[in-house]
Amino acid sequence: MLLPLALLVPLGFSVSHIAQSGAADPGPLGLAAIYVVMMLAAHFVLVLAGHRGDPLLLPLVATIGGIGLVMLNRLPQGLRGTGLFGLELGMAETQLLWFGIGLAAMLVVAVGLHDDGFLRHYKYTWALGGAALLVLTFLFGVEENGARLWIAAGPVRFQPGEAIKIVLVVFIAGYLAEKRALLTGATMRIGFLKIPPVPYLLPMIAIFVMVMLIVVVMRDLGTALLFLGIFLTMLFVATGRRSYVLLGILLFVAGSSVAYNLFDHVRIRVNNWIDPFADVSDAGYQTVQALYAFGRGGLFGEGLGQGLPTIAGRLPIPALETDFIFAAVAEELGLIGAFAVLALALALVFRGLRVAMLARDDFSAMLAVGLTTSLGLQTLIIVAGNVKLIPLTGITFPFVSYGGSSLLASFVVVGLLLSISHRSSVAGPDEARAP
Repeated sequence: MLLPLALLVPLGFSVSHIAQSGAADPGPLGLAAIYVVMMLAAHFVLVLAGHRGDPLLLPLVATIGGIGLVMLNRLPQGLRGTGLFGLELGMAETQLLWFGIGLAAMLVVAVGLHDDGFLRHYKYTWALGGAALLVLTFLFGVEENGARLWIAAGPVRFQPGEAIKIVLVVFIAGYLAEKRALLTGATMRIGFLKIPPVPYLLPMIAIFVMVMLIVVVMRDLGTALLFLGIFLTMLFVATGRRSYVLLGILLFVAGSSVAYNLFDHVRIRVNNWIDPFADVSDAGYQTVQALYAFGRGGLFGEGLGQGLPTIAGRLPIPALETDFIFAAVAEELGLIGAFAVLALALALVFRGLRVAMLARDDFSAMLAVGLTTSLGLQTLIIVAGNVKLIPLTGITFPFVSYGGSSLLASFVVVGLLLSISHRSSVAGPDEARAP
């Protein structure tokens, strides 16, 4: 399943180079070759280690990431980049470097995590660690585009929300696996809703409070929506109680209404979502330009390397390489290409849920559900924001958008899914769940 990459990624580099330069030559293919070699090397490491995890996870991730790398290489390299040992790396080179780091982290987790006990038994410690990261973001975070998402350590910046996402999933999985029977059989009633007894409700309320603090402290509706979506999905899967999901949605709507009236950045995002054409030159500029990009792409796209015309020497969408990478894909590859990317993401979610179904214990199953939900919801939120179905958020498209923190966290998620599926495949018939 990885072999088509050896053709598709270099082909994407070549086509975009020909379209931009007008010369009938493939152009520099070094980055494409390195990417293909890295993915094949990761596969051989898993094979040599005797890994028996889900065989489609890595090919799906490699294909989605290959599309992202082709798009980033096609954009002006001065948009992003980094300096390393006196070398100045362009945007695609920097992203490739993070692909290497992410793949290494994935292999360490997939091959080295033989037992999830240190995750399961120290769930409250992980939760405290996530809370500490949130506090650090509040105290030392760097504000960008109205959201405080980053912590800077010298020339390196990282996004704590990506790590908090994984920590939150670990805590919820441990808590739900331990209290699942009690939560399922709740008898306390508030009106028409049945909720768990107060002692078992408090940890869930604490999670909701943390989500709302993210809106206030980090000024990021997208991350808050992602965290709440992960929590409610895991809670529903564990208990089958729709009333919990309804209660969570009602609380989030109420909290969002309060945030809309109290905080300017929330109000601006929502107003821009409702009518971006009210301020085309400022607040609504990016959203309007993204909608135009979708319109230009049409069904088949303008062609790889032929979209995204510059305006006064600049790209029309300022955050094209991060928040609006899906708009770039849709403009150049059209509706069909955009649907193909979403189909790959959907297949990744399907395989992740399959890992959860085959998991050998409740904790592993809930962990796989939460990790898969994080990838799926993150994709859904960023795509919905691009097409103006929901207010624009500051999260990234997993494996496609530029960003080291997001890429590393996404590879760790895949590594955990590989580890869970490997343990399920080697479990005895009495241990493994029925498919």
